[in-house]
Amino acid sequence: MRRSPVQSLASSPTMVGAITTLIVIVAVFLAYNANNGLPFVPVYRVSVEIPNGARLVKNNEVRIGGHRVGVVESIEAVHVSQAPPSAEAAAGKVSQAPTTRASQDTCCVAARLNLKLDKSVAPLPEDSIFRVRYRSSFGLKYLEIVRGTGPPAPEGYVFNGLDDHGDCKLPTDLATFYASEPKTAKDGCFQPQTEFDAINDTFDTKTRTNSRTNLVGFGDAFAGRGADLNLAIGALRPVFRNLVPVSKTLADPSTELRRFIEALARTSQIVAPVATEQADFFTQAADAFAAISSDPQALRDAISEGPPTLETGIRTLPAQRAFLADLASLSRNLRPGARQLNLALPDLNGAVRIGTPVLLKTPAMNERLRQVFVALHRIAADPETGITLGRLKETFDSAKPLAGYVAPIQTVCNYWNYWFTYLTEHITERDQIGYQQRIALVGGTAGPTEGNFVQGPLNGYSGIQANGRTNATIGDPVQSLAPDVFAPHQIPILHGDPYGPLGQPQFNGPGGTPDCQSGQTGYLLGRYPVPNQAADNPAVGVSDLPGVRGVTDLYLNQDGTRTLKDTRIPSHQP
Repeated sequence: MRRSPVQSLASSPTMVGAITTLIVIVAVFLAYNANNGLPFVPVYRVSVEIPNGARLVKNNEVRIGGHRVGVVESIEAVHVSQAPPSAEAAAGKVSQAPTTRASQDTCCVAARLNLKLDKSVAPLPEDSIFRVRYRSSFGLKYLEIVRGTGPPAPEGYVFNGLDDHGDCKLPTDLATFYASEPKTAKDGCFQPQTEFDAINDTFDTKTRTNSRTNLVGFGDAFAGRGADLNLAIGALRPVFRNLVPVSKTLADPSTELRRFIEALARTSQIVAPVATEQADFFTQAADAFAAISSDPQALRDAISEGPPTLETGIRTLPAQRAFLADLASLSRNLRPGARQLNLALPDLNGAVRIGTPVLLKTPAMNERLRQVFVALHRIAADPETGITLGRLKETFDSAKPLAGYVAPIQTVCNYWNYWFTYLTEHITERDQIGYQQRIALVGGTAGPTEGNFVQGPLNGYSGIQANGRTNATIGDPVQSLAPDVFAPHQIPILHGDPYGPLGQPQFNGPGGTPDCQSGQTGYLLGRYPVPNQAADNPAVGVSDLPGVRGVTDLYLNQDGTRTLKDTRIPSHQP
């Protein structure tokens, strides 16, 4: 019997293999192009321009209402007339001024997403809203479209998502949405989303590191414990069953759970500053409870004494209400002081820290002070003490006139300090004999013969002052000094005022003002020439000024400046 051509074809092994290979190739082709859509299926292509690619890649899904309606066919960079808004500008944090486009201006570049959508969703309204959303926590994304209510977008329409600055309100009232949305959103609107890494960037490095450590710890805690988790969930069923009535009770307004939580928060706020002390307290309490539990019989005896103690408390506590009320009032009155005490604690702590060693030394000091008072008592009891005090009074009475006379000399003219200041100079200057009071020896021994060897002797009443220079013609042959040389250690120099009142008021008549010529001249710390005194003349001799000069208040400094200073003791002023 002859076979038909079909039977011959089916029975041929070569043809069967070829058909199988063709089917596999078609299946692989369809699987490879699944993300791009099935071939020969009509699609709806549109594009949307956004500030940046937002980490989208080719073939990412496009969804409407959670359903996949297409893919991102391609992403390309396009030049725009102004720089796209940054993430901060889109969020309304900073403003961004437009920039001029240039041929090589890389700042004005945006991303254009070319979308290939199912024909069933066409056409999209022109005011549709586009958002890039996370598909999972691992970073995979998709493009979400929220349909607007505006005119339909034709095939190839380019939605503008560059001029909205994130002002994309989702439609709630379809009848008024198109009329109420801004003009920039009528040609499409792109709503930027917060990135995961932007959220993580709000934390510092230490927090991010600890978060990763926590995630690893939680992962290790749950890894390989599926069976235990199932058992735990099953065991928790009674807890959740009983949790319903408990939650109802807590939710009842009469429970006042809110007040309890607020009070608990205040308690935590109060105990937070003493957290270290509280931790130490619980540690010490643990030791105390361990000691208590070590003797069960003593604990039972203490518990058995509880009922009589409570009964006693029931009888006595009502009587203590008045005391407790007064204590509450006292506590309220002490609050301002307690707050100030809290502020003063650092100073008090320092005072206690410093005062403690001092107080430790107080007993020894008190013992020595007791010995002082004992000795003082013996002195007071001694009969000779009265005689000594009497003679001391006589001494003060005798010295009182002298003190009354000397006091103006010091408080008005400051002569006491002047005398001591110059005394050291007088007794330390070296002369031809040695270290002596130079003025007394040199000035006192300068006779007529010696006066011929100097230009100005101290005992001269006319001519130039004693300037410490030898005779201009013959010099000083006695001391082997050449003519006209400056020898301050051998030749006398005038140093002092020709007239020095003692500052006594009575010198100027009853009720007169104290006069102090030298005090007004000043405490000489350097050169102080009189008018027309030659520069090479070192003599200090201020002429007397007529009239009353008052008290000492003028001092001359080394640099020639003057300082006014009242040296009088207020209680000693005449």
